[in-house]
Amino acid sequence: MPDGPANVDIDYIAPRHLAGGGDPAWITVPLHRACGWSYGHDPLMPRVLLSSPDQKALLRLEPDPDGRWWTLQHAPAPGRPAWFACFDARTPVEMIAAFTDALSDPTADQAGNWDPQEPLLTAGWSPAYSHRQLASPYGTVRVEADETTGAWWVDTALRDFRALLWQAHFSEHTPPHLITAFTAALADPRPVPRTAGPSSLPTRNPDLITLSPREVPAKQVAGALEERIRSLAARRSGPSATSTHPPQRPQAERHRLR
Repeated sequence: MPDGPANVDIDYIAPRHLAGGGDPAWITVPLHRACGWSYGHDPLMPRVLLSSPDQKALLRLEPDPDGRWWTLQHAPAPGRPAWFACFDARTPVEMIAAFTDALSDPTADQAGNWDPQEPLLTAGWSPAYSHRQLASPYGTVRVEADETTGAWWVDTALRDFRALLWQAHFSEHTPPHLITAFTAALADPRPVPRTAGPSSLPTRNPDLITLSPREVPAKQVAGALEERIRSLAARRSGPSATSTHPPQRPQAERHRLR
């Protein structure tokens, strides 16, 4: 059998909120192999179900052209009622991963004075309409907190926000340190890699997006997920920190249907 290509064409895209969803395995495989989440598999259904080791959290990945692709539901815990978070298909996996990484981190400081707006203000985002809504420098993302319920919304669009590219929703009682992890990843100026090609991008307008093609060694691309797994596994103690199971690729389509 011939060897694969030595190099792979990768597009590095900024800002990351316009990069598209990316590979769901960036989230699902580390949760299973590094964080001990168990998975359910139905070969007749294009979905993935992952349960946390304490069975309090359930992550569902289910391709739905008319709804949310990612939903995380968490059962009540001492001092905190049940909560949920959901994300559309074009939500970059790097941002969802920041959220699930914080959720699965046994050393996370949950009692700190977390403010999800702080990473955005530090990155130069400005108030829009009210002090509870911030807009990105180019106006393509809005982050808003509902003062009545405590829920948070992240909306991404190219123009008037009547047709959204993607939306993230954090319900009332979602731990603030998890939302802050998401907004920090949202504000991160570093580009993210994509292999699907520019045709999958919501826009190629150079005033809104920077596309930097590069040739990257195939071994480097293949090893990025393994390195991420090792890094997350190192947070856990004990002999079960790392798993020898092969990656469980999600049985979901890689691209949004609409």
